Amino acid sequence: MKKLLFIFNPRSGKGQIKSALPDILDIMVKSGFDITVHTTQCQGDCTEVVAARAKEFDRIVVSGGDGTLDEAVTGMMRLPIGERIPVGYIPAGSTNDYGNSLGIDKDMLHAAEIAVSGEPFKVDIGTFNNNSFVYVAAFGIFTEVSYQTPQDMKNIFGHAAYIMEGAKQLRDIPSFRMQVEVDGNVTYDEFIYGMVSNSTSIGGFKTLIPGNVSLNDGVFEVTLIKNPRNPLELSEILNCLSTGRRDSDMIYSFRAKQIKFTSSGPVPWTLDGEDGGKNDKINIINEHDAMEIIVESH
Repeated sequence: MKKLLFIFNPRSGKGQIKSALPDILDIMVKSGFDITVHTTQCQGDCTEVVAARAKEFDRIVVSGGDGTLDEAVTGMMRLPIGERIPVGYIPAGSTNDYGNSLGIDKDMLHAAEIAVSGEPFKVDIGTFNNNSFVYVAAFGIFTEVSYQTPQDMKNIFGHAAYIMEGAKQLRDIPSFRMQVEVDGNVTYDEFIYGMVSNSTSIGGFKTLIPGNVSLNDGVFEVTLIKNPRNPLELSEILNCLSTGRRDSDMIYSFRAKQIKFTSSGPVPWTLDGEDGGKNDKINIINEHDAMEIIVESH
């Protein structure tokens, strides 16, 4: 029999997987897999389990929020490319940006069907110095929100929790003076927000990059927001974010395979909504077609 490792975060979302678990396991067994189940024990646990045990299985399926998927991918990226196996995803978090980008249904049973019977889809993965991310690396305003918001508050309020916590930061917007290097071109500016992404939406916001977003085109979509010097410039930024306008001098938007950030002091980053640490030198590279995620067959 084919072997499947099922890793799930029992606390993601409202813990909804607990009621669906028997049906999910039934779907997996009926699809012909011999199942091993692992519940995540702490932050980073999924990464360690995937890195240590992937070679024992034909497929890994993870259930949780995008942070749980990020941990699984980080573990897989520690392995040589020839040893990486396909990963199925059953979204169960508050946001599920990447699941939406992949067209994976938020209905857990349908997502479970896709995870065991869908087809492998090669995706780009980001390397962030010595770390990995699936769909977004970001710094600045709002980026600390997702891991500073208590889990229980996330469960109750969902997106509203992110917005409420973010609104508190507007009183004193931190800014970061940075050198940004792309394809040999260097820009110096002061930013309140930066995002290197590979997703059709981040936290419900559509990307500001024109054209379709592809998850395996070898480039990231990059958005950098300058520090507003007065209320008028702040209003313009908020207008662009809410309407999708791209014609503002306050926002840089472009695509890049590799981008380097250098700042005068440590800058807090998030990777897929989780704490990415503080760094003053960041090198982000798009690893083209780095691994496979299971999507719905067409």
